[in-house]
Formats: sequence, C-alpha cells, structure tokens
Amino acid sequence: MGNGVWVYVENDGSTIVDVSLELLGKGRELADQLGSELVAVIIGHGLSDAGTELIAHGADKVFVAEHPRLEFYLTLPHSRISVELIEKHRPSILLIGATKIGRDLAPRIASRMSTGLTADCTDLQIGSYSFGKKKWNELLLQIRPAFGGNIIATIATPETKPQMATVREGVMRKPDPDYSRKGEIIELKPEVPEEDFILSIVERVKAEKKVNLKSAKIIVAGGMGVGSRENFEIVHELAKTLGGEVGASRAAVDAGFIEPEYQIGQTGITVRPNLYVACGISGALQHRAGMDQSQRIIAINTDPQAPIFSVAHYSIVGDLHEVIPKMIKAYKKKD
Repeated sequence: MGNGVWVYVENDGSTIVDVSLELLGKGRELADQLGSELVAVIIGHGLSDAGTELIAHGADKVFVAEHPRLEFYLTLPHSRISVELIEKHRPSILLIGATKIGRDLAPRIASRMSTGLTADCTDLQIGSYSFGKKKWNELLLQIRPAFGGNIIATIATPETKPQMATVREGVMRKPDPDYSRKGEIIELKPEVPEEDFILSIVERVKAEKKVNLKSAKIIVAGGMGVGSRENFEIVHELAKTLGGEVGASRAAVDAGFIEPEYQIGQTGITVRPNLYVACGISGALQHRAGMDQSQRIIAINTDPQAPIFSVAHYSIVGDLHEVIPKMIKAYKKKD
C-alpha cells in the first residue's frame, strides 16, 4: 500500500520520547498488515545512536536529519523539513505523538499536504470504507471518543495522503527492542535558512514531574464522588498504604480537587497498572479509555449503575468515605 507507514520521532535533546517508541510498535503492526515498510523520521542534534535504537524498536528505515540548530524543537524548521520529506516520498500513513510538540507540528503538516488529521486516537486499525458505490480498502481507521465521550468514532481519509493521526503517550504498548534487527539509516544534512529562526529559544527550563503515573504499578484515583480537595486526603492515604500513586478523573481536576498532572483519561494520562482503585469515579468513556487496560480494577461508587463497574473486576457499591478506611485498616492488619 502506497509508500509505507511513517512515524515522526520526537526527541528531547538526544533522548527519544516514549510515545514515539510506542507508535513504532503500532506502526510495525500496521505496516505488517499492509505488507509495507515502517519508516521513522527524527530531526535534531546529537542523534548518533538514534537510528540503531529506532530500528531495534521496529523501523525498517530511519531518516535522521541532524544539525546543531535543530537540537530543540522549533516550529518552522521542523515542519519544513518534515513536509519536504513527505512531499518527496509520499507515505500513506503518518503517526505523531499527541504531545505539545505533536499538537503543534501535526496540523501544520496536514494543512501543507491538504489532508485530514484525527487527534488523540485511542486505537488504529487497517480496514475498508464504503460511501455510495465507492469502496476503499486498506485504509487507516482512526478511532477515538467523540461528542464528549458519548460515542466512539471511526474516522477515515480515503482520498488524501498521508492519512494522519496523533496518539497520546501510553495508549499503545511500547515494543521490546530487538537489537538484532537490520534496517537502513539515511543521514540527512538539512538546510537551515535563517528565516526559519525568526523565533529562538532564549532559556529552557525543565520542571520535574510530581507524579509518574505511567510507570506506577498501583494507582488509587479519585473522582467527583470524593467531594472536595480536603477529602482527597483519604485517596492519598490509601495510595500511601498500598505503595501506589494518586490519580484523578477530569471532573475532579476541573473541580479543583487536585492538580492537572494527576488526570487520567482521554485528555490526561493513559495508564496500565497492575491495580487500579477507582474511588467515586462514575466512569465516563473518556476516563475508561485511559485506564481500562489495567490488570485489576477495583471500583467504589454509591451508584450501582455507574459505568465504571462495566470495566471493574471487583465492584464495591458504597460510600468511599466508609469503604476506604476499612480497606486501609484491613490492609494494615494483614501486615
């Protein structure tokens, strides 16, 4: 099909971000279904080992565009180089991480290529699409919640290329690297015209994350049912007792109960812990999309019809302010 599946590989200096490696895993699956090659594109500086790493994670070919002025992302040079490569090689599919950088870059590429773009996909598949008497095969089906999370939409762009989608970190599984894989590394020496640098990075400050939900093995998450910011202390206490991290639903974040970096769901972090305890979370589709792959899910809610129970392995119908203290007491007694 066409000219392959491409993944734009985001990097922070010389470090490849996880979402790009996750997309290589999904891209490998899509390329194998289509019988095409998987191509990675990385732009930056100090990328001497990047090609080998990307091939180990599934790429057949890697374009490495390196220049000292490209070490950190800037909109104009990165979008220009990306578009020039796409116009020359015409990939059928282009996948980009839905990070701050990806959300800046992807629409610019889509606009230049006059193609569609589906943001924040939760799944990607290869399939067919019919409209009237026309039928297209081997299309990228871009799947994501829509209309406030009330439905799951499947979107296709059958008549324009590349078919483009962004995916948030954690939605796809990162493949284990296989350093015995062979592939082609193409080193590019891109031109960097001065007009691309009308903006410059004056100072770069990196803030440490308060919480690392993505790698947490145990997460205790609170929702609107917790009731207040002060009441969230009981969620923190259970998480501390279990040796886990604290998470939250979007509703709890919007209500000011907890900071945005704790948000799990379609517009937050996607997690796959060994244990997920949902406390006072109704379980809207947007939230379930970010945690329904957890190995074990315990849900506590006063509403027996709460959607969260549809994905829970263990359901507790009750007041979390009564249930959680009993859970903490029982756990401590076990020790």
